[in-house]
Amino acid sequence: MVNEKKTRAELFKELDVVIEQWKDEQGGLLPIMQGAQEIIGCVDEEVQNYISKATGIPVSTIYGVATFYSLFTLEANGKYTIGLCLGTACYVRGSQLVFDELSKQLGIESGKTTPDGLFTLTATRCIGCCGLAPAMMINDDVYGRLVPGDVKGILDKYRQMN
Repeated sequence: MVNEKKTRAELFKELDVVIEQWKDEQGGLLPIMQGAQEIIGCVDEEVQNYISKATGIPVSTIYGVATFYSLFTLEANGKYTIGLCLGTACYVRGSQLVFDELSKQLGIESGKTTPDGLFTLTATRCIGCCGLAPAMMINDDVYGRLVPGDVKGILDKYRQMN
């Protein structure tokens, strides 16, 4: 998990250790990128360029890997990742309306992070809580039987924890 108190330069120094360990290994790009994702929280353009410069691997190759594998993100997630289910059971019970309200309250669309870095909003297909439809998770917390009117109170709870 990303250490929020470290500067980006300090995080890149940690990444240097991973790069040094893997840069000359066959197939070493994936562990380097996994290390970057874990240390920095994403594999954004700056990270891709940094890895390229350190390894000699073209940025286009790094970008291709970053966009092919779903475990990599091109921008850092917020402190709280909201995954709202839009799968069939949730959708027929109104999850799109809840999602629209989340998007409105946060001022972001799916896959984006609020400017304050607090929330990332994602549309998911199933979180395994069909009996609670519509359902969402915020990090490890599950919320079910949601209606749009629930959104403000739930978001306020997380805002107050900061």
